[in-house]
Amino acid sequence: MFVKNIMIPKHECVTLQVGTTLKTALEKLEQHQIDGMPVLEGDTYIGVITRYNIYENYFLSGRAKEEYVTKTTVEAIVTYQDKYLEGEEVFEKTLLELKDFPLLAVLGQNRKFLGAVTRSDVLSAFGSAFGINRPGVRIAFTSVETEGRIARLSEIAHHFHEHIISLVTFDETDKLVRRIVMKIEKKDNINRFTKKLEEHGFRILSIQED
Repeated sequence: MFVKNIMIPKHECVTLQVGTTLKTALEKLEQHQIDGMPVLEGDTYIGVITRYNIYENYFLSGRAKEEYVTKTTVEAIVTYQDKYLEGEEVFEKTLLELKDFPLLAVLGQNRKFLGAVTRSDVLSAFGSAFGINRPGVRIAFTSVETEGRIARLSEIAHHFHEHIISLVTFDETDKLVRRIVMKIEKKDNINRFTKKLEEHGFRILSIQED
């Protein structure tokens, strides 16, 4: 999945224009119950403003709160001016970027604002990849790192008519072994299925219904 597939398009984004006071920005953040907003000049991306950097800059300013929020405009304290996405990135790579930041802008040519990706969007996409919102049985196992192992796993699942909800592989724990987590619909043949997996060299680590 690419960033553009989970992007909130511009017309659905809550944004601010340059010249907006911090007081208005805080009111808008509270109104929409969000932690950050892109700041634009027309359609051009300037940066992002967040609750955190509003309060941080207030404490550093040494000014009275009312004076600070009514006389300071958003462009004075924006962050992430040069950190943004272009839409063709795979969404997995955005997770670390968004770990401590609420959103990233998606830009076109000449910094034209196209939309945004939020931390919540990325976490929801990961949840979907793991099948979190669907009931089933999650099987964690390891496999030797050789060509055709995923294909063999699929053949066994097909033989048992298993409906695979999600299948995720992790970086190998060493040079020869890869960890795999597969979620399948609950059926009464789980013992026979996992036994067949073990017969073909897949070492079962855990089985959990969720």
